[in-house]
Amino acid sequence: MSESTQPLSERSPDELAAFLAAQEAAYADLKAQGLKLDLTRGKPASSQLDLSDALLALPTSATDAHGVDTRNYGGLEGIRQLREMFAELLAVETEQLVAGGNSSLVMMREVLTDLWLKGGVDSERPWGQEEKVTFICPVPGYDRHFTLLDWFGIDTVTVPMNDDGPDAEAVARLAASDPSIKGMWIVPTYANPTGSVCSQEVAERLASMPTAAPDFKILWDNAYAFHHLTAAEAKSADILSLASAAGNPHRPIVFASTSKITYAGAGVAFLAGSVETVQWYTSHLGKGAIGPDKLNQLRHAEFFGSAQGVRDHMVKHREIIAPKFAEVDRILTERLGGLGVATWTKPTGGYFVSLDVLDGTAARVVALAKEAGVALTPAGASFPRGEDPDDRNIRLAPTFPSPADVTGAMEAVTTCVLLAAAEKLTA
Repeated sequence: MSESTQPLSERSPDELAAFLAAQEAAYADLKAQGLKLDLTRGKPASSQLDLSDALLALPTSATDAHGVDTRNYGGLEGIRQLREMFAELLAVETEQLVAGGNSSLVMMREVLTDLWLKGGVDSERPWGQEEKVTFICPVPGYDRHFTLLDWFGIDTVTVPMNDDGPDAEAVARLAASDPSIKGMWIVPTYANPTGSVCSQEVAERLASMPTAAPDFKILWDNAYAFHHLTAAEAKSADILSLASAAGNPHRPIVFASTSKITYAGAGVAFLAGSVETVQWYTSHLGKGAIGPDKLNQLRHAEFFGSAQGVRDHMVKHREIIAPKFAEVDRILTERLGGLGVATWTKPTGGYFVSLDVLDGTAARVVALAKEAGVALTPAGASFPRGEDPDDRNIRLAPTFPSPADVTGAMEAVTTCVLLAAAEKLTA
């Protein structure tokens, strides 16, 4: 084994001291570059947004395929033309799908609010009248899910996120033992940040497991369902059919959107569930809305033309961002491989890479990067309350920067990982 690839933990004190000195020098050189790079949020790059600029000339008519004048009030459930298209993509019935505004996160907040104030289709009482409400959170997970729970004052309990989805047996044990556990979050396809894909078997376990709370909800945030990085496209588990077959048709509520497909700030969000859940959602929505932006929905329907049009469009996204993910993996492998200081995911879809560094060094890596001009998501962001008990996980978001900036940012990040590891091992 060459010295350059010998694990740091196997090196002598003198060798570690020399390695630390080399990393301190490398970091000093890094700071001198005056970088200003950002890997914090999973945003589409401008080149990805450009793919949808034909939207700006649409729609060509204000009347949709079913004769609805989209300029007028009404249609809380969204235009059928677009719902039919995305029902095919999401493998649900059109009657099970609502098309809304531009943000699925708003829909998630609305669902939690309705559950809190009114209770669900299968609730005995509003959640806000319960003594305590708890959610199961697979970790690492999506920080905005945790932020919503904090805002409501909902407690959290964590389970590991595995390659095939959340630890289903851990979820089942928790859900069966505590009636305060009312639901769970999951990003089932190319999960944020690990890239995990929930298998049909895990989804079936979640859909069928006994729960102490009769109105237990699976909030199925399928944000990256179509965001493939390879030609081998993962298929989302059919949670609605699985739940219906298990006698729990109201358990899952599915969310999706075009936010990273067309325009991030001017797309269309979707909610799916049992027919009763859809009616429950729109009945509450109607208290504060008369209809969504149906012109924007028609614009999207015309732009895509069909479900296949969406699939073809996503290939163009893949061609832009897949090389960036390949560059992240290349630099991590070349600079950290074999040293025993980090592991990372190699996602086949989605928007993130999950990097695990030496326990107790993630916050230090982020701080070093910030001082060198590279912004990273705060350490612990992928855990409830921002508290990673091992201080090891860092979420990397390579889609927004240019390819050259991805290279520069990852060179910097790996330098910070090496310095933080050397500091810890020589302490």
